[in-house]
Amino acid sequence: MRFAAAALLALLAVQDATAQALPGIDGNARRPIPLNDPPWRILGRVQTDLGARCTGFLVAPRVVETAAHCLFIRKTGHFTPPGHVHFLLGYRAGTYRAHAHVQRLVIPAGYNPIAPTTTPLDDHALLVLDRSLISESQLLPFVKPAVGMRAALAGYQQDRAEIAVGDTDCAIVRITGKLVAHNCSGTFGVSGAPLIVRASQGWAIAGVTTLAHAGYGGYAIAQ
Repeated sequence: MRFAAAALLALLAVQDATAQALPGIDGNARRPIPLNDPPWRILGRVQTDLGARCTGFLVAPRVVETAAHCLFIRKTGHFTPPGHVHFLLGYRAGTYRAHAHVQRLVIPAGYNPIAPTTTPLDDHALLVLDRSLISESQLLPFVKPAVGMRAALAGYQQDRAEIAVGDTDCAIVRITGKLVAHNCSGTFGVSGAPLIVRASQGWAIAGVTTLAHAGYGGYAIAQ
């Protein structure tokens, strides 16, 4: 695969990241995630030609959701052009189940990319792909989050960027409007991941991950 060499370089570049204090994580909580199994088959890596990386997930056969801040280029003051954004479904160490180019970005008009923490509820984006990657039956529904819901969070995190790792034993602890606080372990790179919960009908999505804080835990945006 054409991303294999870049994957190796990225892996070497983060070898010392585990020695640093990263926000949002409990070092013992995260484990490798089986991306070929439900509910994780929707998960993949959002990657730009400039080297930016985040997590994303399919919300339709050819539509991915991620965090808007992952797509902003501070040096230019513009978002990455769609043609320079890729989605790698089931990415693991340079391999993936499917690859698609992004044709269009849909970002809320109210999002402030210069100061993203001032508009946290708008820090999400839809990526329209050039082809469908999965069937409708493999998608997960969105549900209204509730305090106490058991949750799981996984993605391509700064200290383990080449494989998806996650915390599958956590919960929603507080809800303020559409801002959902959880105690799942996750740090830089997990932005754009789905906050997955066990609902009455099975696995579902409670929101898209945007922020982490000191210690472990972070926030997602309910849809």
